[in-house]
Amino acid sequence: MAQTGLSASRRFLRGRIRTGIVRSRNSLLPAIQMTVCAVGAYAFAEYVLGHSGPLFAATSSLIALGFSRDPRLRRVIEVGLGCTIGIAVGDLLLHWLGAGIWQAAVVLLFSILLARFLDSGTIFTTQLGLQSLLVVLLPAPPGGPFTRSIDAVVGGIFALLVTVLMPKDPRREPRKDVRKLLHELAEVLRECSSALIESDSTQAWHALVRGRNCQPLVDGMRQSLRASGEVATLAPAYRRHRDELDRLEQSLDFIDLALRNSRVFARRLTSAINHAALSDEAIENIAEVLQETAAAIDELSLGLAEVNDGVRRTHLRTARADLSAIAGRLHPRKLQVERLEGETVVMLFRPLMVDLLEATGIDSREARDILPPL
Repeated sequence: MAQTGLSASRRFLRGRIRTGIVRSRNSLLPAIQMTVCAVGAYAFAEYVLGHSGPLFAATSSLIALGFSRDPRLRRVIEVGLGCTIGIAVGDLLLHWLGAGIWQAAVVLLFSILLARFLDSGTIFTTQLGLQSLLVVLLPAPPGGPFTRSIDAVVGGIFALLVTVLMPKDPRREPRKDVRKLLHELAEVLRECSSALIESDSTQAWHALVRGRNCQPLVDGMRQSLRASGEVATLAPAYRRHRDELDRLEQSLDFIDLALRNSRVFARRLTSAINHAALSDEAIENIAEVLQETAAAIDELSLGLAEVNDGVRRTHLRTARADLSAIAGRLHPRKLQVERLEGETVVMLFRPLMVDLLEATGIDSREARDILPPL
């Protein structure tokens, strides 16, 4: 028993170490950028502006860059505004209430509520509350309390300069995200196919749960696209990629719809399996359609995540052709579906197919025309 526990602990530690090494290796360039930015902002504020110990120049630059998916320009604005408003609020309340513990509590509570009233940003709330609290609890630095605000602005400017002068490829994160998203969608359909073949409604329900769990991936990709669009706008070297990012954003809208429709489909499939609504021939045909659609989604993933433009177009053409061929079979009679509940399963799969076709770049009307008339 002890030997088994020790072996499991070793596997856990080895896995954590491998994960940590990969994470650190992938973070090397951002870490160098953050270091250069923080030290540069601190040195500028101290040696050029003459500020004593300008920690807020370094900390605001680190916050503005960071590892978050949120757009950097928003973080820079949140840091600068939050710092400035926080100092003004703290200084005003200090003049009215005086210094002390209970005064600090009142100032902090008021500052947090004011920040939430003005903006929903977490960084903005933190900066406003922190600065107002520091004004009440600590003596003002040489040059007055708004020296900290100037330091925060310096840090934000340095963060923007690093974004412009040392940008990462803005397409990297969205490409990685779209691969994860389409992989999950393909696996949802494969699980549905397996559930049909094995007449296992529980497995179909698991596919539904897996589809629901994809929503954070969709939200994360939307955030990375916003941040990448900002980099492509600010950095001259990557402005030519804005069209590609726009196409990825359009594809994401259709992939999101396809995921939502896959959840509706999986829910109906669960009911159809429970009520034995499909014949053996229909089960075989629909399971084949699901497997082929999953394979076409894999091809679509290769196309949307591909770096080379020519290769990307080839993958998208292949995915479009495969999906079109599958869509042409989506009629209850062609799939040998007879009962009404079985027909509903096929009918709910048709909108999902239209979404996937649109994700390849086909016009909405053209995608619907590919489906056989009912």
